[in-house]
Amino acid sequence: MAKKSFFQEFKQFAVKGNMIDLAVGIIIGTAFTRIVNSLVQSVLMPALGMLVGNFDFKHLQIVLKKAERDPQGNITEEAVIVKYGDFIQAAFDFFIIALVIFAFVKIINGWKTKAEDTNNKEIPTPKDIQLLSEIRDILKEGKPNS
Repeated sequence: MAKKSFFQEFKQFAVKGNMIDLAVGIIIGTAFTRIVNSLVQSVLMPALGMLVGNFDFKHLQIVLKKAERDPQGNITEEAVIVKYGDFIQAAFDFFIIALVIFAFVKIINGWKTKAEDTNNKEIPTPKDIQLLSEIRDILKEGKPNS
């Protein structure tokens, strides 16, 4: 049994179908993330902000300890602040993004269901599937093909 070189093993690893599928999924996921973030930040959030009176959750905070300054006004010790508004804003953004992704997945699943519907005559059955179906039907009948 011949020993494979490092590059031969890497090539075999890299061209496996599931690795390529994973890479394509990551690339598409990254692009989709940009689309969803743009939709949320540029389209939905300004409209929602207008509806709630341009209120920004990010400004909500509790100051546990104020910053300490020296006599010249320089900060000697930073303030301790709980910025719970950032958390609320992140949770709100997540909720909106989750709704947008849900809507996209629902649309795509509808397309997939329509494409897989065997009774739908709008979408032609691929030739290889047609041939396999014919072979199956012949085998069920038990008749030799003449």
